[in-house]
Amino acid sequence: MKEYAIDKIRNVGVVGHGTTGKTSLVEAMLFAGKVTKRLGSIDNGNTVTDYTEDEIERKISISSGLANIDLKGTKINLIDMPGYADFYGEVEGGLRVADAALIVINGVGGVEVGTDLVWRTCTANDIPRAFFVNRMDKEHAEFFKCVTAIQEDFSNHAMPVTISMGDGLDFKGIIDLVKMKAFTFAEDGKATAQDIPADMKDTAVEWHDKLVEAAAESDEALMEKFFDEGGLSDDELLAGLAKGIADRSVYPIFCGSATTVAGVPTALDYIVKLFPAPNYLGSIKGLDEETEVTRNIAADEKASAFVFKTISEQHVGELSFFKIFSGTIKTGDDLVNVGKRETERIGQIYSLNGKDRTEGTVISAGDIGALVKLKNTHTNDTLAVKGAEIAYPAIDFPKPAIQLAVQGKAKGDEDKIASGLNKLREEDPTIELTLDGELRQVLLSGQGELHLDVTTARLKRKFGVDVDLVKPKIPYQSAIKKKVEVQGKFKRQSGGRGQYGDCWLKLEPLPRGGDFEFINAIVGGAIPTKFIPAVEKGILESRAGGGLAGTKVIDFKITCYDGSYHNVDSSDMAFKIAASMGFKSGFEQADPYLLEPIFNIEVRVPEENMGDVMGDVSSRRGRIMGMEPDGKNQVIKAQVPQAELYKYSTSLRSLTQGRGTHTREFSHYEEIPREISEKVIEELKREKEEAEEK
Repeated sequence: MKEYAIDKIRNVGVVGHGTTGKTSLVEAMLFAGKVTKRLGSIDNGNTVTDYTEDEIERKISISSGLANIDLKGTKINLIDMPGYADFYGEVEGGLRVADAALIVINGVGGVEVGTDLVWRTCTANDIPRAFFVNRMDKEHAEFFKCVTAIQEDFSNHAMPVTISMGDGLDFKGIIDLVKMKAFTFAEDGKATAQDIPADMKDTAVEWHDKLVEAAAESDEALMEKFFDEGGLSDDELLAGLAKGIADRSVYPIFCGSATTVAGVPTALDYIVKLFPAPNYLGSIKGLDEETEVTRNIAADEKASAFVFKTISEQHVGELSFFKIFSGTIKTGDDLVNVGKRETERIGQIYSLNGKDRTEGTVISAGDIGALVKLKNTHTNDTLAVKGAEIAYPAIDFPKPAIQLAVQGKAKGDEDKIASGLNKLREEDPTIELTLDGELRQVLLSGQGELHLDVTTARLKRKFGVDVDLVKPKIPYQSAIKKKVEVQGKFKRQSGGRGQYGDCWLKLEPLPRGGDFEFINAIVGGAIPTKFIPAVEKGILESRAGGGLAGTKVIDFKITCYDGSYHNVDSSDMAFKIAASMGFKSGFEQADPYLLEPIFNIEVRVPEENMGDVMGDVSSRRGRIMGMEPDGKNQVIKAQVPQAELYKYSTSLRSLTQGRGTHTREFSHYEEIPREISEKVIEELKREKEEAEEK
């Protein structure tokens, strides 16, 4: 593993919609860069970055994969990221450490929902970006149609650096608009330069002039020269493009075919020449406890590194993928985990090409690598030199879009399930695990059905625990509408000491969100003070399952205002039972009703799908709260009962041909309409009876 100066490093995140050929492009880059001797394929399951069992079996990227190429002394770190929305957390993590994003577009399909999603993420993170129009050799591929879509949907500053020489089945190679040469490619990826064909000369000149103008606009001195002389030299053109890319004012477009390696060596060459080095921003901000700290992105600074991904591999243990933002890190160094304030000793340092590791002893600012067997450091942690602590901003992972209940196939596996899922969460922070004590369910949340299926497959393979994912119970609750006054009295004589407790209670509804309030209004010692906590405890225990069909009671106030006691027979237990009896009696008289959880959802869909999606939301008892445009998409805001959102992400994708996405967040509880309430109560009673029979 070689140490590289910061200006000789390029960190490129390869992103885009699913099935655009991102992994194939990385594979072609590794082949063109002579890292591999053969071109792997998804179908054969032998690509460098898709190497896990799940990825080989499903033929899709599930995790971010690292690869690197040494191209004439410059190290290109490639982060191959999934395209499916279910694994978008991997994209958020990978883009967090990329210095540029290469957005891969299918030359046949053009701009798709995943393209839009990664563009918005790059914009939010202010990352330089470029495009690679892939699959130009496939039937119906159209390069300039893709260019028009990119410029219309994203930016008219997106500018081809290479253009296709023919489309689809007529694709012959690419034209380099900087060198103004055409290139064809042999099976080994070797490029052969030739003159631009006569029938494409005018097109090439037109786009070359646009490229020169875009480069000139990025720099005042170049602009002056452009106006004075009407053109730029090749070196000036490259310098202008490089500045524009780093300033996020130029977005280069390349093209080719990953499976034939056409156009790939040219794109690699321009990644080195045009893409920014890791220090293009100069410095980075973080926190030392509450204080904002700025750190220069340079090798001569104090060391700091950010962990953006954690994986566990058999025979190796835990690997922490990291980017070193400042200083150098050597084997044997002691660094502080800034968030946990614990010291970590640096062991092996690796450079990765998929599952293949090259060990080194030192790594410098700007580079990406992996550390092995850190004690207590995981994704989102920062390591820094003691005395020069800095914690970098955490990755903002997407919120869950689906929740299912986990049911062990074997009895007694509950602890193994919880332990295994918690360990998997260290690798994948986008899954959430919740133990619902009231419903007695383990709930697993994630980005979609496929995401949760992959998670349970990993649970079985790594921890030997087999589970089913089932429909989760809905946490219905009960409330009251009327104010009532009741007596709770418990009296028992059994020959010896008896039991006696007597309390008068006033129940009244509270506004939604009021939960529970207990007031002791006893005067004159009608109930001794020492028994009042037992009264409250009896009510608290009863409310937990004392509502309709065994649900929890919320949003009520209860006042204990009178009662009586016996000098010998009264006890905490007697008053607890009396209060419980009183509460149950009062609840039944106070016009009880059932509540259901309501979620806020935001659904992002293409405009042509808006009517269908709004109709579907309404059919789910949803209320449309508003709409707003987002580029060529519309964002529908609505409130929908949780009971109607089961597997909604799957239905939405079906309704929009995979182009719709949504987020959800709990909002509030609301009364269920009477006709639905009766059905729910019957169903809850039936479930309770079945559970008791088991």
